[in-house]
Amino acid sequence: MKNNISRADLAGVIDFLRQDDPVLTQSNQVEEFEREWSAWLGVKHSVFVNSGSSANLLTITALRERYGLGEIIVPTLTWVSDIASVIQCGFKPVFVDIDRRTLGMDNAQVIQKITPQTKAVFLTHVLGYNALSRSLVDELEARRIPLVEDVCESYGATFAGRKLGTFGLMADFSFYYAHHLTTVEGGMISTNDSDLYETLRMLRSHGMVRESSSDELRHSYAERHPDLNPDFIFAFPAYNVRSTEINAVMGRSQIKRLDENNKLRTENLALFLESLDPTKYRTDFETAGSCNYAFTLVLKRPDPVFSNQVMETLREHGVEYRRGTSGGGNQLRQPYLRRLLGEPDLSQFPNVDHVHFYGFYIGNYPGLEREKILTLCSLLNSIRE
Repeated sequence: MKNNISRADLAGVIDFLRQDDPVLTQSNQVEEFEREWSAWLGVKHSVFVNSGSSANLLTITALRERYGLGEIIVPTLTWVSDIASVIQCGFKPVFVDIDRRTLGMDNAQVIQKITPQTKAVFLTHVLGYNALSRSLVDELEARRIPLVEDVCESYGATFAGRKLGTFGLMADFSFYYAHHLTTVEGGMISTNDSDLYETLRMLRSHGMVRESSSDELRHSYAERHPDLNPDFIFAFPAYNVRSTEINAVMGRSQIKRLDENNKLRTENLALFLESLDPTKYRTDFETAGSCNYAFTLVLKRPDPVFSNQVMETLREHGVEYRRGTSGGGNQLRQPYLRRLLGEPDLSQFPNVDHVHFYGFYIGNYPGLEREKILTLCSLLNSIRE
């Protein structure tokens, strides 16, 4: 894997730091990056934070403030912070198996598990694949159940002609190393809901009312609390997950070539899947609209011996990989959930368990040479079952 930071990105940071007395903490560059990101994505509002995990935490906190506690339907294949944020905010996570062609939540199971206690569906678009279906979007809209999209690994991917991250009430993005866009560390929350936007701005910075962009909201709090200094009114027991001007400068530089880089990522994945042996590996992923963070390598059949041979071969040739794909595989097998929920009935989750033991991802980045992809596929195809 390689990061996406260019010399032009670094030069932009250096030029910014060469200013006389530059402001380094959250200020104008953050605001400009938020505006540019919103325009690129096609939403009204965005809030820049210090990581994708912080974006998860603020999103679920904002849901709690608006809707109260209950159940949130979550994936079994995702990054830990999605589920951790649900637990940390006091919700009950409800798990579903994955769709083997998208690696996202099985949409039919999501609909089946909706109850009167369901407060939201927190859906992850895994490794660049779209996890939405028209039936799920329509059902959630009809039942007025909020959809939260985790698009940390998939921004630029589309569904029904729209970018992922524009279908839900809120969407989360990560700008960590090797993601489609990197600010070294960073994340974004995007929404079309203006009230939630103001809540998120306050939650990002200690719950302070002065962080709101709404004059009306700030004045309202000041009038209701005349005994408090208007600069230090705390509306929520919140967090400090602000980012910096330096991170925003890098993000503003990177967003200029995001579409171009995404096109290269998509071409890389197509070549990878076309060149793999379909008798040994799954190659029938739902690639329509995808924009891939990594190459998905999933064995066609559960075969521990073949799986070990694949890992040994990759290690011998210096190919970096992650077993279990996104987030280390089936989250229900992780100790933090076993400690909280007890031993799960894993027979209900066969698809994610297959990926847990027989699925991998391998780095995909814009500068990856075509010849390396072909050599990698030839190497994988040569391994005997």
